[in-house]
Amino acid sequence: MPTYPLDRAGEAPDALAMFVRCKRRFKDGKEHRYWSVVENVRVGRRRVVQRHVLYLGEINDIQRAAWCRSIEVVEGTSRSRQMALFPEDREAPAALDCEVVKIDVSKVSLHEPRQWGACWLR
Repeated sequence: MPTYPLDRAGEAPDALAMFVRCKRRFKDGKEHRYWSVVENVRVGRRRVVQRHVLYLGEINDIQRAAWCRSIEVVEGTSRSRQMALFPEDREAPAALDCEVVKIDVSKVSLHEPRQWGACWLR
């Protein structure tokens, strides 16, 4: 079950107060995604449960991003900006709600590789 926490990775599970969660269902050969706002609640010393706060239903990506921003406002948290990457020969879709950066992929190279995931791009 995928969850989409608000940019606070690395914190304790109970520190991620509210986030949006997707439930997927296949009906008549088609995938349906239903979204909800859930929050983590600590029960006892070690257990954290997720409480359903609000059912959003089937919403698109722009509406989901708007709900994430609304949750940030309610919680008073700040979020790092998400940037989208697109090939140089194509324009970015107008519906995106993030900053677009153009990169010449042919000039990207890998230097001093280390274990998987800890490499440097120059």
